[in-house]
Amino acid sequence: MPHNYLAIIVAAVLQFIFAAIWYTVIFGKAWGTIHGFEKHSKAEQEKMQQGMMPLLVAQFVITAVTTYVLALFLNGLSSEWHAFGVAGFVWLGFVLPTQISAVIFGGTNPKWMVKKIAIMAGSALGYLMTAAAVLHFMR
Repeated sequence: MPHNYLAIIVAAVLQFIFAAIWYTVIFGKAWGTIHGFEKHSKAEQEKMQQGMMPLLVAQFVITAVTTYVLALFLNGLSSEWHAFGVAGFVWLGFVLPTQISAVIFGGTNPKWMVKKIAIMAGSALGYLMTAAAVLHFMR
């Protein structure tokens, strides 16, 4: 079955927007506190923000790859599988355990572990469901 590359690009863009809102508007303050951003001066914070473009480009590419792989799964499974179910199982079986391990063994302060896992896992579930919706409705 051919892939709908337009759907993959649209899904990647919408996931990127979802994550941007998640990590700024919804959980920006908590995320900044967890990572100690408030300890930096305004000038340091601005300098850090200016250096974000290469990281954002890399994140977009990673998001597009994730979306493409999800599309491969969806195209390879029988029609009995629904896009949201596949996305949920991918999140539960692969993404969530990886994120939990990254937080536990990644040097996160123990007082922030649960909050950081919740923010990261919620974001991942949201963007996978966003991709599933686009891939499902644009098939």
